[in-house]
Amino acid sequence: MGLDQYLYASHYASPMDWRGEETVKTFHNVIEAVKAEHFVDTELPSVEVSVKVGYWRKSNAIHDWFVRTVQSGEDDCKKYYVDRDSLRQLRDLCTQVIDDNSLADELLPTSAGFFFGSTDYDQYYFGDLMFTVSLIDKVLEYVPASWDFYYQSSW
Repeated sequence: MGLDQYLYASHYASPMDWRGEETVKTFHNVIEAVKAEHFVDTELPSVEVSVKVGYWRKSNAIHDWFVRTVQSGEDDCKKYYVDRDSLRQLRDLCTQVIDDNSLADELLPTSAGFFFGSTDYDQYYFGDLMFTVSLIDKVLEYVPASWDFYYQSSW
């Protein structure tokens, strides 16, 4: 029980010719891989692949940033779209706080909540920031630009 946080990468594909040969091929490959040939909607066929690319546990400062920046203040455990620039912004804030710990309360404050973990600016807080920098660098490098990102929490 407690705050669990997920970052997903998602890709939509449809076999419509106007989407391009590569997207059509991707659609057929995914449908074949998941053995969905017999129950795909033939009127407007499509598929969406979602991959969990990040996970935090009780990283309440990171969660609070997503709630304030991406979720318009709504902390409701729904899935929210996150653009690449927002991920870069979060990474840069984490880097600033790692470089100057005195900025923590100003730039990435902790946030109390039901089993949200510690609100101390301690080794775990700074470990979460270092992990976040590494995670964002990795997903921005390896997840293709045609994919979208989504954040979701559970508590």
